[in-house]
Amino acid sequence: MSASERLDFVVAIPARHAATRLPGKPLRLLAGEPLVLHVARRALKAGAREVWVAADDERIAAALEGAGVRVAMTSPDHASGTDRLAECARIAGWSDDTVVVNLQGDEPFAPASGIRAVAALMHAGEAEMATLAAPVEDVETLLDPNAVKLVRADNGHALYFSRAPIPWPRDAFARDRSRMPADGEWLRHIGIYGYRVGFLQRFAALPPGRLERIESLEQLRVLEAGHRIAVGITPEPFPPGVDTPEDLARAEAWIAAGHG
Repeated sequence: MSASERLDFVVAIPARHAATRLPGKPLRLLAGEPLVLHVARRALKAGAREVWVAADDERIAAALEGAGVRVAMTSPDHASGTDRLAECARIAGWSDDTVVVNLQGDEPFAPASGIRAVAALMHAGEAEMATLAAPVEDVETLLDPNAVKLVRADNGHALYFSRAPIPWPRDAFARDRSRMPADGEWLRHIGIYGYRVGFLQRFAALPPGRLERIESLEQLRVLEAGHRIAVGITPEPFPPGVDTPEDLARAEAWIAAGHG
């Protein structure tokens, strides 16, 4: 049995029908099947002990019938996916030390190796939370406020997340902001998380932090409260998720081109 098969973790997928930018997102069709079904299959391929979808609408549960995943019917009033997953964990009855990977419900192309990598970070270290990052390869991404950047310490723990370019390459950008600086490490955050259930419940109970409100980044609540987030480099690229009608069209084209 391989190390990845021995890894003990569960996956929970928050699926909110009332998505703002793409209403009914979990049930939108991609290659003729609901988006949430594609995400669930990715989670199953990762070798999780259990895969749950935390839904807010019975139609999501119906779409997943026979898919091999469990569905937790959660409140439609949750402010965030973290709150929804905390309720899912209570419904599932997971113990406080269970490692749970939060796979976003709009990631139909999430690689199984990346899902396992988050679980492995939780098993290997002492951080309360884990996530992934990828190298920034172009200056447009570095300057894009929709692409969240991060910096990490030598031990791999996150120092900060921001929509701004961090670290700011002062000398290189003083000369030219049209291309990537030659020296340094710039990382783009990938929105997948791991935690033990006990910390997930504490995280959901924390009030929103000052930095979180400024940057509109929920993970800053964890750092501002003094907790640690381990950051690993993704073993495989995460293709873009689906958050808008344009994203859905790109995902359709991606599958039509033989990917996915």
